[in-house]
Amino acid sequence: MITLRQIQSVVAVVEERSFTRAAIRENATQSGVSQHVAAVEKALGVPLFERNSDGVSPTPTGQQYYKRCIEVLRTLEIAKGEAQKAGSLMTGKIRAGLIPAFSRAALAPALERFAERYPGVEIEVIEGYSGTLTDLVRAESLDFALVPGFAGETGLKVTHLNRSREMLVSGPRLGLRHLAPLRLSDQPPLKIILPSRSNIRRSKIAEYVETHGVRIDRVLEMDTMFGTLELVAASDWVTILPWIICSPDAEGGGVARRISPLIDPPLHSEFVVIEPARSPLPPEGHLFLEEIRVELDRLVEPG
Repeated sequence: MITLRQIQSVVAVVEERSFTRAAIRENATQSGVSQHVAAVEKALGVPLFERNSDGVSPTPTGQQYYKRCIEVLRTLEIAKGEAQKAGSLMTGKIRAGLIPAFSRAALAPALERFAERYPGVEIEVIEGYSGTLTDLVRAESLDFALVPGFAGETGLKVTHLNRSREMLVSGPRLGLRHLAPLRLSDQPPLKIILPSRSNIRRSKIAEYVETHGVRIDRVLEMDTMFGTLELVAASDWVTILPWIICSPDAEGGGVARRISPLIDPPLHSEFVVIEPARSPLPPEGHLFLEEIRVELDRLVEPG
């Protein structure tokens, strides 16, 4: 019979691509993890891993078996959560990660409503960029995170969250009309602030600029959202940001910053929810995420 502990060891080796790292994650010895994996391979009668100079990787059979193991672990966690919540008040702890776009536009009202409705739930929110948040979710230090869309990777469950139109954000000094659609190729060379090359959004913006004849005077790399917004407000530097982070400035009438929807063509960004593949989101996590979705639905984009 294959035990739960053996299944957990197989999952850890697939996700970590190393028996050593899997052992650290599972608080076990390397030989213990190896024995668990060997026992599963013996019970199934097929090899699950290929050993190479870079570590280990699952065979096609191993990858398929991993997916089934994830389903088993998630089902067990769901059953545990349902049993704990049955007949009791909502309690527990939520650990959520948000990129700055979501923390600026949607977090405060969603958090206020949730905290009032579920006072027994402890909430921990971390703001960060996608790479850091993804690592924390994979390590199961976060229950979920909201990040720009990507193809996904082993150890994560990725689901669509929303689609947001990109805007040029400029200060009053540039003289653009607030909320008026803008064709970037018609503009004089821009002094533009871009995220660093490690940021998922950088390549999307760079491709748009290169493909559609946008002229660039200077580029400044910044991975600090509020520093970027302050510099734009006080200078002739501009940046490109999704509507979800621009909406507070739209309501401000363009006094501090002016928002210009990009056209010919428009540019959109996709955002996703990521969770640890083997740990389903607890009931309180689903409720908190739903409050954030409610706020995102309120953010009606300009034409």
